[in-house]
Amino acid sequence: MAEKITTQVHTNGGRVLLLFLLFLVAIYELVTTGLPAFAVVCISPIFIAAVYVMFRWKMSVFWFLFFVNYIIQMKGVELPVPTSLPNEMLQLLLIGIAIIDAREEPHFGRAMNLMLFSLLIWAGLCMIELLNDTCGLGINFAAWYGLTRMMCLQIIYIMIVFSLYISSPEILRKYLYVWAAFALFSVFWVWRQKTFGFNTAENIWMETRGRATHILQGGTLIRYFSTFGDAANYGCNAAATAVTFIIVAITTKLKRDKIFFALTAVAVIWGMFQSGTRTAIFCLAAGLMTYVVLSKSFKIAIPFAITLAFFAVILIFTNIGQGNQQIRRMRSAFNKNDASASVRDINQEAIRKYIADAPWGIGFLDGWGDIPANNKYRKLSTIPPDSEYVFIWVHSGPIGITVFLITTAMMFLGACRIVFFRLKSPSLIGIGASFCSAFVAIQLGGYANQVLMQFPNCLLFYGGLSIVYILPYLESDWIKHEEKLLAEQEEKKRLKLEKKLASRV
Repeated sequence: MAEKITTQVHTNGGRVLLLFLLFLVAIYELVTTGLPAFAVVCISPIFIAAVYVMFRWKMSVFWFLFFVNYIIQMKGVELPVPTSLPNEMLQLLLIGIAIIDAREEPHFGRAMNLMLFSLLIWAGLCMIELLNDTCGLGINFAAWYGLTRMMCLQIIYIMIVFSLYISSPEILRKYLYVWAAFALFSVFWVWRQKTFGFNTAENIWMETRGRATHILQGGTLIRYFSTFGDAANYGCNAAATAVTFIIVAITTKLKRDKIFFALTAVAVIWGMFQSGTRTAIFCLAAGLMTYVVLSKSFKIAIPFAITLAFFAVILIFTNIGQGNQQIRRMRSAFNKNDASASVRDINQEAIRKYIADAPWGIGFLDGWGDIPANNKYRKLSTIPPDSEYVFIWVHSGPIGITVFLITTAMMFLGACRIVFFRLKSPSLIGIGASFCSAFVAIQLGGYANQVLMQFPNCLLFYGGLSIVYILPYLESDWIKHEEKLLAEQEEKKRLKLEKKLASRV
């Protein structure tokens, strides 16, 4: 018997013996402690296997982070924990793996840049807000941490994760394909909603919380929200995503990439219109105009300007497509007398009167439930912000929104400087410009809607801006990688031509 055990230890590295001992421990825990401890011991191999996979295939955790960000807000996805927790845990896990894993040198030096410096300034303001007791309710650490995590910490985590894990041209190109795949899945989900109707969970949401904002014109116009929390979030995301893939499709030298990303952009724009989010039109235009500036090329600027002007004239000065409800909805974005726009202006005017006495805002509170009815700032906490910028303005005051705007401008202009002056590869300049332009697009969306810090926008667009800062480190390898792919493309083209000529003989 002993010889058999010894043989198993030598041949299987002790795995059989380890499992046998684990089985004995499980039985012991069942007898002495009960079923919960028994279950914990039984699932421990799964946990160990998961840890091994994480360290063996680190990028799988990175791609899983994308998956979580895209499906976490789908109707019917119910979690026993706050929706932000899986996202935050994965980000911290990725940073932890990079720190612990000594097999490769982590690229922490690449994260030491102007973007991180800007975010640390914003983080400093958020730390000061812990002491903000404008409403006279005392310090609420849990509420403060919840808002700080949403408005600051998650951006820092994202910035560090992208700086560490987008470490090669192959991963960068795969990143674009993975993003496109998820974007196309969201388009497919819109098509499914439009063609086959909503599922049970989506119907319940539409008939309750979403009814007032997503069923319009007497029930004849439906705003589709895909895998996102609401239509505004999806529409702004689709606009910024389309900006990215339009620019990448224009600037890439690879024919396959050009076709794939161009088709992705067209599909995403179709989905954007189904959302009925009027701000999305301005997001798309602002992103493309940003690229016109960053391109430094009249050959690009003139066609872009003409195309944008053409579509603007159609929407503003004609009735073309007026029979389509979604086009009518988008056209109303240019109506200065639109009712919803007037409501936002009235709300912001009311906020301005109250916030004059609160330069640091009402503080990072949970919400209106924390403020008593007789409190001066109760009204301020109940007015719908309708915008990420207004939300920050209310909670951190004129001082906070000023710091946020300055730090946002700093990190954006720093990325533009890299695209303008440091990059030489035209296709890499295109990728950098696409991320900068998409960042402008989503920021405009955040100005009009509360979408900036929502899933998956924060990950995609702050992550994209983080990538711009590491592009100079990747450029030499990118040029070699691109030359290799171009050579393969030309070889396939040559073989195809030879085959075609041979078939004619």
